Amino acid sequence: MTDPRVERLERHLIRLRLVSTKSRLDTLLEEGARSELSFLDFLDKVVCDEVESKDAKRAQMRTQMAKFPLDRTLESFDFSLQPSLDRRLITELETGRYLANATNVLLLGPPGVGKTHLAIGLGRKAIQQGYSCRFITALDLVHQLAVAEQHGALETALTHFGRHHLLILDELGYLPLARAGGHLLFHLIRRRYEKGSLIITSNQPVGSWGEVLGDPVVATAVLDRLLHHSHVLTIKGESYRLKEKRRAGVIPVREGEAK
Repeated sequence: MTDPRVERLERHLIRLRLVSTKSRLDTLLEEGARSELSFLDFLDKVVCDEVESKDAKRAQMRTQMAKFPLDRTLESFDFSLQPSLDRRLITELETGRYLANATNVLLLGPPGVGKTHLAIGLGRKAIQQGYSCRFITALDLVHQLAVAEQHGALETALTHFGRHHLLILDELGYLPLARAGGHLLFHLIRRRYEKGSLIITSNQPVGSWGEVLGDPVVATAVLDRLLHHSHVLTIKGESYRLKEKRRAGVIPVREGEAK
C-alpha cells in the first residue's frame, strides 16, 4: 500500500513542476533514509539537483534553437595551430562579460582558420551562462529579411532577430550583398545597437566592407555601430583543411613544414 504522504508529495511535485525530483523521488527517499545528512543539507541537495536539471534542459533547448550547423566547442579548438590568435582575449570572452555590455565580436581572417569554430564555441559558452543565441549565415539572414519585407513583415523579422542576447552572423563577405541587402543588414544592426551582442565572421577586412555591403555609406554606418563597442580578432594563417590535405599527401608539403 502506497504511503499517502508519498502520494501527496508526488502531486505537489507535479503541481510545482519539479519534474526531476518527482522522477527520482524513490531514490531520493532511500538516500535520505541511509544518509547521515541533516534535514537542511538533504533539502539543499534535492533543490540543487532540481535546479541543475532545469538548467541543463534550458541549455539543451537554447542549443537547439541556436541552430548551430556544426558540433564545435572552444575546448576542441587547437590554439597551437593559430599562434596569431589572442588567447587571453578568447579567455575573457568565455566569461560572457561582453554579452552583459552588448559588445560585439568581429572574427576576421581567410577561409579555414577557425572563425566559425570559435563563433560556435563562444555561442555555446553564452548558452551555458543563460543567454539566448542564434546562428545564421549573413546571406541567409539577408534573404529572410528580404522575403519578410516583400510580405510586409520586415518589422516582425527584425524583432525576431533582434531579441536574442547573441546573434552570430557567419561568412559575411564570402559573396557580396546587393545594395538592398546591405540596407537590410544595417536596419538589423541599428536595432541591436547597445542592446544585444553580435559575433560576425568575415574573410574580408573592414576596409573592404563597402564592396561587401554594396554601399560604402551603409558600410560606414554599419561599422560605426559595430566597432563602437567591440573586440576585433584578426586570425592569420593557413586553412586547417589545407594543412590536413598536406598531411594526407593530397597536396605537396611546404618546405620546412612537418608532415
